[in-house]
Amino acid sequence: MSLELIRVAAKAENSDDLHMARLLLLLKAFERGKDKRIEGIMKLAKLDFLLRYPNCLEKVLTVLKDKKINIDDASIQDYERNTVETKMIRFRYGPWDKRYRRWLGLLVAKGLVTTYVEGKTIYVGLTEHGKQIAGQFSESKDFEVLGKRSQLIVKAVGNLSATKLKDFVYETFPEILDMKWGEDIEI
Repeated sequence: MSLELIRVAAKAENSDDLHMARLLLLLKAFERGKDKRIEGIMKLAKLDFLLRYPNCLEKVLTVLKDKKINIDDASIQDYERNTVETKMIRFRYGPWDKRYRRWLGLLVAKGLVTTYVEGKTIYVGLTEHGKQIAGQFSESKDFEVLGKRSQLIVKAVGNLSATKLKDFVYETFPEILDMKWGEDIEI
């Protein structure tokens, strides 16, 4: 692997814009459901875990084969099965990137996402402007695959509560349970 490739990968990982675009696509996929918002940042993190780790998405779709979801629709390439482009951290509730609150704050400041609190839960949804931008991303060749994968994820596990989704992730990826908090997840 060349040093230049490592620099490019690091630059992409540190790009807030790339992560925010991915979250917009995930929220857009949720818009098609009955609720139109994601209940909790932890649920958003679990759904995004599957979007960021295509090899994990493939495993989930294999486990859920009874849902009549075609794994081939995820367009997972061989190189995605064997490499992890980004890192997530083992946190109290499973896969987590400490930047979610930052990304959501930036999306709110840009008028693309709305958040509100009910009880102790933060709900996240798209604004009208956010729907337009996410729609543009989903029509772009650069984000086409992420858009399709977002839809598959929501179809497969989007209806699970945050707790049931957490339990499902732990059941499907038990190795996460044995990791120490703050340790990089490399599945």
